[in-house]
Amino acid sequence: MSLSTIKNNNVAVIGAGIIGVNCAAELQKLGFNVTLLDRENIGEGCSKGNAGHFATEQVFPLAEANLLWQLPKLLLDPLGPVRLSPMYLPQALPWFIKFISNMFPSKRKQNGNALKSLNKHAIDYYKPLLKAANAEYLLTTNGSLLTFEDSPLTVVEKQLKHYSDAGIPVKLLNRNQVLALEPNLSHKIQHALYFTDVAHTADPQQVCLAIARYAQSLGCQYRQFSVNHITYKHGNNASVELTSDNETLTFDQVIVATGAWSKTLLKQLDYKLPLEVERGYSLNLANNIKNSELTRPVASAERRFIMTPMSHGLRLAGTVEFAGLKKKANMQRADMLYQHAEQMLENLPSFNVNEANDEQRWLGFRPSLPDSLPVIGRAPQHNNIYFALGHQHLGLTLGAITGKLIGQVVTGSPTDIDISPFSISRFN
Repeated sequence: MSLSTIKNNNVAVIGAGIIGVNCAAELQKLGFNVTLLDRENIGEGCSKGNAGHFATEQVFPLAEANLLWQLPKLLLDPLGPVRLSPMYLPQALPWFIKFISNMFPSKRKQNGNALKSLNKHAIDYYKPLLKAANAEYLLTTNGSLLTFEDSPLTVVEKQLKHYSDAGIPVKLLNRNQVLALEPNLSHKIQHALYFTDVAHTADPQQVCLAIARYAQSLGCQYRQFSVNHITYKHGNNASVELTSDNETLTFDQVIVATGAWSKTLLKQLDYKLPLEVERGYSLNLANNIKNSELTRPVASAERRFIMTPMSHGLRLAGTVEFAGLKKKANMQRADMLYQHAEQMLENLPSFNVNEANDEQRWLGFRPSLPDSLPVIGRAPQHNNIYFALGHQHLGLTLGAITGKLIGQVVTGSPTDIDISPFSISRFN
């Protein structure tokens, strides 16, 4: 498709995280004139410090009925795996009410089927893209482990069936089989589920940067630009104005991929977006453990955290905090991950969390919707505005397929999967 055959050729992608750069690369490849905008540098948000886990096995919506009895603990335990700040509860309550409404079995099944359709081939969409970007080395398809220390075998087998019934390639391993795969894991681990088709990266930020560089090599432009206001201009040649503190840019079409900051922009367009922010922490053990001592992501079912081998050493991640965008980071939530790693690994050199610096501790903001589904597709009331946001824990996983789907929607092509479950219409 040549530039001359494309109407409304000038496109802005707002948000230079993993979702935004994938959208920009796909649209630029299709022949659009793309400008990628972000208030920060490319890949500086959740795309920087996440667990690096292409989690195609995570096909179950987070709204489960058995979470209801855990709510008091969420309020009372400041260092639990999931934390809801009591001061933030009134603001978060509407979101939690919607979250609970998605626990009904029929709704949960519907949401799960939609999530599976996105996840099923998500890694396959990355492979040609990373090859084109000369970054194939950033994707390692070595599977992942979900470990169990104290859970009875019957509980583990129930989880195994849960995943198997959903069509997820998975194997049940005993302790000896676990240690054969990862000798540095603790002998306390009794069983593990081995997800054979899962992938990871040793540097998620580099994945984001590599795709952005590829998009730029095709002609995409990047500007550091803080979009404070979005205005739809009606008419025969409808356009979209994007305004910062001191400048306005005009585009034919706009893709909004602003993650946790999407709610305000969409409200300006009169769309309701029940988005809540999950504050996720991670801890980098730079130079404290050799990359070779783990060869794949290892998660703990009981401790609810994950360890991923990175180019710098080891990254520990996995806690969730509901406290909004403005509350100061509570880095104790990052530090506590080291205590879990001490129990999970036989060989973990001593590390003084009190001496950890800003490069080792990290806080990122996950954009979470109550049904665990992202918003992907055209804005119902604005033909030249598109949404690609709300990917929760699966932004890295779903980046490439989201970019492909956005390209198909913008060009009016058939989409590879049914995207109707991801329309913002479900909230409006």
